[in-house]
Amino acid sequence: MTQAKNVVRTDLWLDAAFEARLAQESDIDVKRIVCRTEPETAAATQTAAATQTAAANWGLLAQAHAYNISAARDELPPYLFANAALLARCPQLLCVSSAGAGYDTVNVPDCTAAGIAVVNQAGANAVSVAEMAIGLLLDVSRRISECNRRLHSESRFAREEVMGREICGKTIGLIGIGHTGSRVAKLADAFGMQVLAFDPLLSADEITRRGAQPVSFDELLTRADTFSVHCPRDATTSGMFDAAAFARMRRGAIFVTTARGGIHDEAALAAALQSGHLGGAGLDVWQPEPPALDHPLLALPNVVATYHTAGVTHEARRNIAGWAAEQLVGVLKGKRPARLINPEVWPAYCARFERVMGFAPSMATSDKSA
Repeated sequence: MTQAKNVVRTDLWLDAAFEARLAQESDIDVKRIVCRTEPETAAATQTAAATQTAAANWGLLAQAHAYNISAARDELPPYLFANAALLARCPQLLCVSSAGAGYDTVNVPDCTAAGIAVVNQAGANAVSVAEMAIGLLLDVSRRISECNRRLHSESRFAREEVMGREICGKTIGLIGIGHTGSRVAKLADAFGMQVLAFDPLLSADEITRRGAQPVSFDELLTRADTFSVHCPRDATTSGMFDAAAFARMRRGAIFVTTARGGIHDEAALAAALQSGHLGGAGLDVWQPEPPALDHPLLALPNVVATYHTAGVTHEARRNIAGWAAEQLVGVLKGKRPARLINPEVWPAYCARFERVMGFAPSMATSDKSA
């Protein structure tokens, strides 16, 4: 009799393509853990309900072979993050799969130490995020949202009061030119922009091949008119856009980020905008999310703000769900995942897989997409 393969996912919104694909496999069972609970009037009742929910969640995770986890830190209760504490309670767990390109809720070193593979869906939402980055740049440059707000509250004002600037002929500086950054490079080129890129993970030749002129971070700061951030948040990028970095930018520069909150210092950015040194900002990511209603950046007319929605389109969410399901099907059949974040885990993972599943994984790689 074929061993049942247990996939646990959160109850957060996930396109139906995920469960539809897994339902095609007769030996895969999908269970949902609860992340969101209804508010209770009595604190004691609320605490009791939360304890009961956590106990039920732990029961499902203890049987899981794969855990499809939210990539957004502020959506998930901390006890459900994939770290050493959780892994210790999941003796059968083989794979943690991020429901996105990022994996902020996953402690990759802890997973590697435990012999657990970490995978993501890098590239599945690249088109959507790239379109949003250019959209934010256009919005800030042409003052579209600012004009819209004024039309809702003022009956007459001079059009020249909301006069914007073309992006054609300007220089855009990309921080990261991976799946999304390379698409932004193509879109920016189509708008007639010069494209610079800083990416320490790629060679100069590869950056050139992806459509940008390779430059150092310092050169990027001083040469670009606009900036678009497309790197992960880690120890090397956290806080990289601080007061000193904003001060080195050209006066009137525009800062756009669809990456992760924490890569830029929000207080320093607000100060650079309030002083008039920077011309505007398009911000899709915050720390935490969503930002407080009285956040200083939300009070500035030259800030266009969105709620981490760059990758939230029907197309991107369907891609992410489908890619994640297809990759998990391959993993549970013993294939090497195509988007393995911690390849150094492979020897320990193979030994763990054979102990748990009763057969050795193959060296074949699962498909990259559904």
